[in-house]
Amino acid sequence: MADSIDRLFQAVRAAKAGNNGRSRTAKLLKSGRIKIAKKVVEEAAEVSFEAVLENRDAVIRESADLMYNLVVMWADAGIAPKDVWSEMARREKAMGIAEKLPKTVSKTAAKTVSKTVSKPIPAPAPRRKSRPARAG
Repeated sequence: MADSIDRLFQAVRAAKAGNNGRSRTAKLLKSGRIKIAKKVVEEAAEVSFEAVLENRDAVIRESADLMYNLVVMWADAGIAPKDVWSEMARREKAMGIAEKLPKTVSKTAAKTVSKTVSKPIPAPAPRRKSRPARAG
């Protein structure tokens, strides 16, 4: 799998370098990071939607689309797949392969996670349930 992602990353980098300006990838890269981010969010939503519908084949297809757009975002941001694999290895060593680091990270851990982490992002306030209108 990592080999497929690495090959895709190399193809995306080639498109970014202008070796194939007519490709969908080159057009997406030229559209900018906001458009790329929107594509990542769109594909993540589609994967989630299809999973809720228990549509296995669609989840597989949409997951491939999500991974493609994620790799495009990495390339645009100057992040190589090996950087992500290193972070995954670090997390596996710290917490186990099936665990995700908590959102609130200690100051020392924050330095190892990212130089850009300055403070935890507060969780959104819980939504209040609306009451149905009473029939009058």
